[in-house]
Amino acid sequence: MTTVDVHVVRVFVDPSGDFGNPLGIVDGTQVRAEARLGVAATLGYSETVFVDDPATGRLQIFSATAEMPFAGHPTVGVAWWLHSQGYDTPVLRVPVGEVPVSRAGDITSVQADPSWGSTFTWYELPTPDAVLAADPGDYSDGHTYLWSWISEDDGTVRSRMFAPAMGVPEDEATGSAATQLTARLGRPLHITQGAGSELLTTVLTPTAVTVGGRVVAAPSRSISV
Repeated sequence: MTTVDVHVVRVFVDPSGDFGNPLGIVDGTQVRAEARLGVAATLGYSETVFVDDPATGRLQIFSATAEMPFAGHPTVGVAWWLHSQGYDTPVLRVPVGEVPVSRAGDITSVQADPSWGSTFTWYELPTPDAVLAADPGDYSDGHTYLWSWISEDDGTVRSRMFAPAMGVPEDEATGSAATQLTARLGRPLHITQGAGSELLTTVLTPTAVTVGGRVVAAPSRSISV
C-alpha cells in the first residue's frame, strides 16, 4: 500500500469564503489509471481530479461512479490550485478537449462548450423559496436541476442539483449545469446554488461559455492505494 496526499479545495465559495463544493486533487503520477475510480469513490467528493501533468494541464476527472470527460467545479478548482502552486497553466486538457483558464481578481474562470457536460432534466420553479423547499427524494433519477429567478433583470438565479445515480444526493455547486443554463438563457448569470455557493457565468459564443468563482484551500487528506 502507498499513501497518497490529497489536496482539497472548496470551489464557488461566497465572498466571505463560506460554502463551496469540495474537490479532491491528486498527483496522477501516484495513482495508476485502473485505481483512480476507486480512489474517487473512497474520497467521497462529487468529483476528484488526477493531475497527470501540471505544466500542460493534462488531467482526468472522476466522480464516485465514472470518469467524466468534463466538469465545471473540478476544472475551476484545479485551475486555481495550479496557480496557487506556482504553475502558469492557461489551458487545461481534459478528455473532451482544451479548457482555457482566465483570472480576474479573486475569480477563476474556465471556458467550455456547454454540450460537454452531463445531461440534465430542467425544472424552472416559480420562486427561490420553491427551489429551497424541494425534497431531493422526489427526484431520484439522472441529473435534476431546479432553478428560479431571484431577479430576471439582474440575471440572478437560485438553484439546486440532485444526482443520486452518481452517488451525489445533492451537489453543492455544478459548473457544467451553470454553463448549460447560461447557454439556454443566452445571457450572463450570477447563480446561487445549494447552501449558498456562488457561480458567475458569461456567454462568449453559442458554443463557448465561461463559468467561474472564488476558490479557497481546505485541509488536506491522505489515502492508501
